[in-house]
Amino acid sequence: MTTLLVSQQNFADHRTPDGHPERADRIRAVEDALSRPRFDRLVRRPAPSSDLALAELVHDSGYLARLRDARPAEGIGQLDEDTFISAESLDVAGTGLGGALAALDAVLLGEADNAFCAIRPPGHHAEIARPMGFCLINTVAIVAREAQRKYGAERIAIVDFDVHHGNGTEDIFKADPTVFYASSHQMPLYPGTGSPRERGVGNICNVPLAPGSGGEAMREAYLGTILPALVDFAPDLLLISAGFDAHQRDPLAQLQWEGSDFSWLTGKLMDVADRACGNRIVSLLEGGYDLKGLAQGVSHHVAMLMDGAVGRLDD
Repeated sequence: MTTLLVSQQNFADHRTPDGHPERADRIRAVEDALSRPRFDRLVRRPAPSSDLALAELVHDSGYLARLRDARPAEGIGQLDEDTFISAESLDVAGTGLGGALAALDAVLLGEADNAFCAIRPPGHHAEIARPMGFCLINTVAIVAREAQRKYGAERIAIVDFDVHHGNGTEDIFKADPTVFYASSHQMPLYPGTGSPRERGVGNICNVPLAPGSGGEAMREAYLGTILPALVDFAPDLLLISAGFDAHQRDPLAQLQWEGSDFSWLTGKLMDVADRACGNRIVSLLEGGYDLKGLAQGVSHHVAMLMDGAVGRLDD
């Protein structure tokens, strides 16, 4: 199994206020975790920059202009109560997008079996016409559209295990039967969306999880609902919105997942991808705001992508 790790060198140039949970230290924690000998076999590439005009594949025609107008010449500007933009933030978002698209190319051209993208800022809350929830552009949605546009992929699945519902991704694809979106998320919790009643055109699958629940409830959600729906959809490509804020250490939510829960879930998604689409998986970092919890979750996720097993994570 060949797993590609894509990371971006300019991640710290997207500045948020002191004490903000979405901060550059998140990527440093991921890089430190994946620098251990256990991960020596990863194929590593820096993310190239990408043309942000590709955002118009999923966002409305004035979206980028509004972000550029909101961008300050210096310091930090505010888009809503918790979403910020600094002078270089759009360059960082463009590099994150470039990294995700490079991972898409590598997987669909057969250079790698799967890929993990250690990028920021996250994207799954960004709606068609509104940035929110720390997110500027919806990177995973753009990657899905580019897989269809560039490679002719007919059926794209996005599975989102971030603790927060990906309202932006659902907003973008809720009327499109060629893209399947499934999310497990804590409810009630920000952004207040993600009811099982939200089904789009039969392509949306939301499974809320109760605060305080852990791995057992997650396994029931996936085995009973999400994985069967994913199998039925039979995607040509699986994209993962990989948030690690369901970890029990995370300060923004109250789920009780452990590292082994992320490896179990990754393995189950790999099983479906192996049968449906030649194990073609591109995983993009979304949330995860406790640095130790983030590092542990990413380690379990990437180890499973590499080997189909976790093995030793302490060397």
